Order: sequence, then structure tokens, then C-alpha cells
Amino acid sequence: MTETITIHTPDDWHLHLRDGAMLRAVAPESARHFGRAIIMPNLVPPVVTAADATAYRDRIMTALPEGSAFQPLMTLYLTEDTDPDDLARAYADGIITAVKLYPAGATTNSASGVADFDKVRAVLDRMAEIGCPLCVHGEVVDSDIDIFDREAVFIERVLDPIRRATPGLRVVMEHITTMQGVEYATEGGPELGATITTHHLVINRNHILAGGIKPHYYCLPVAKREEHRIALRRAATSGDPTFFLGTDSAPHTDANKLLPCGCAGCFTATNTMSILAEVFEQDDALDRLESFTSINGAKFYGLPANTGTMTLTKGDPVSYPESIATEDGPVTVFDPMMPLHWRVAE
Repeated sequence: MTETITIHTPDDWHLHLRDGAMLRAVAPESARHFGRAIIMPNLVPPVVTAADATAYRDRIMTALPEGSAFQPLMTLYLTEDTDPDDLARAYADGIITAVKLYPAGATTNSASGVADFDKVRAVLDRMAEIGCPLCVHGEVVDSDIDIFDREAVFIERVLDPIRRATPGLRVVMEHITTMQGVEYATEGGPELGATITTHHLVINRNHILAGGIKPHYYCLPVAKREEHRIALRRAATSGDPTFFLGTDSAPHTDANKLLPCGCAGCFTATNTMSILAEVFEQDDALDRLESFTSINGAKFYGLPANTGTMTLTKGDPVSYPESIATEDGPVTVFDPMMPLHWRVAE
């Protein structure tokens, strides 16, 4: 017998849409299932001013299918030269919803990120004053720190000191991947939230490295041990309002994923909701899927839940395209390595 669940239209609180031909190819994939998304600003050059954010939003709207109700929520890329006044005006005018902190060199297109955190102190103080959230890529980049330890070290050396020095600053720990991240977020109070990706609920580091390197599972922050994946699933399916969906869906062409120094990112926009329904059912938590995908993030950002709904039905396994075509080449869709019985009713 077919089973059905209906939830408020979900949101994606961490999304890469890129620009140009890639934007035009992938934007419809997110617009199909999500009401809103926090759009990452790490373009080349990055989105650093209100004018940049406005122009990028206009390009996104042009790339959406006709009649789409999808709402891109824009962010600024925090640099050591960010103008606090420009940022504050952009937030007050509704041009941006948040600001993104990349430690310099931490991930794709992060060369313009912050190396000296003292140089952004005034900006962070202003953000705390006006209530603008800071979205954080939480990894240190020190060459002497093992890549699997960089999130935990960031929490201790960078994030916790920033929060202690900036009372009232609202922070989103993006794409957490560790038990330490879960624990810190759980104890962080109402001014701290955390996003969890679809792929980190499914893969651990064995999926990247065991039996041969699997480039399409390589992402940053990199997937960790199985015990960390289990901690993430417990957090995501718990109903705790601290945790909400941020897919970090990050498209790269196959040519760029398969280079000797390939790009980091998993493209999950196409099949995220089917994967999540499967995961939540496996963990006997389907009744909490709506909280994770549609409620908790909106509450953290001070927004109402979407008025629309999404219905998912369970039946025979659903198939998705292996890749999305772009003018620059195919983008592989994330393979969850399990049958997906839940599909979004169109």
C-alpha cells in the first residue's frame, strides 16, 4: 500500500548555485522542491557588497523556470575589508539575510576569506547589534592540523572565542560533520543553530576512500568516521530546533571533479527530499522530517514557515538522472547507494 506524508514546503539553508551556464542548469533543480534557500556568495569574484548581492539575485531570478515561487536569500562574503555600513544597510533593506565567513583557503573559492579574525571584529560587533546572522564554514586551515580534526579545532580555537567576544551574535554552524559539532550546537543556546547536509547523513569517509577513491563523494568538510555520521543522524532526526537542513549542494562538472586535484562538493539538489525521507524512515523519525526541513531553519532566521506544502509518497523505487547537463559538461547527481522509495508528488 502506498504511504503518504505532507509537510510544509521545505527550505535549503545552505545552497551553491554558481553563476552563468552552471546557474542556469542547476537553479531549476532546487526551485522544483524548495521554497527558499540561503545562497552562498563564493563566486569569482565573490559577492562582497550590497550591489553585488542585488546583481546576483537578479541573475538567479532570471535563471528560474517561469512561474517559479523560489526565493533566493542572499548573503555577503565576509572579508577583512567588509564595510560595516554597507552590510548594515543591505540587511536593513532586506537585500541580504546573512553574512558568510570562510576561513581563507578552507574550501572552493575561499581565497578572499578571513585570515586575521581581529580584522573583522568591528563587523561582527555590528552584526550582533543589528541581529544579522553569521554563517560559518567551521574548519581551520593550518597545515599541521589533520583534515579530519579541523572542525573540532575550529570550534575550540575560533568559533567559541568569537562567540564569547561578541555577545548577541547569531551564528549558524554550517554543514557540521562531527560529534563535537553536534555537542557544541546542542549546548549553544538560542543564538546558535547548525545545518546538516543530506550527504553527510549518508556517507562516511570509507565511502570516499575504501576500495578506490570516489571523487563524487569528496566534499569539504570531508566526511568523517561512522560514529560521527551516526551522531549527525541522531541530531537531524531528533526534532531539536537547533538543527536544520542545509544541503550544501555544490555542483561541479565531472571534468573538474575528476582532476588530479579535484573539486570538493556533492550535488544533491535533485534527490535530497527522497533521500531524507528514506533516512528519517530508517530512523523511525518520519514525523520529525518536517521540523528538520521546513520549520527549524525558518524559526532560527525569524521567518514564517512556507505556506505551501509538499507531499511525498512511498512506493516502488524512484529513479533520478545520473547527471544534469550543463553547457560546460555533466554534473553528477549524488548517489545515496540505496533504493529510494519516497518520491515528491508533482
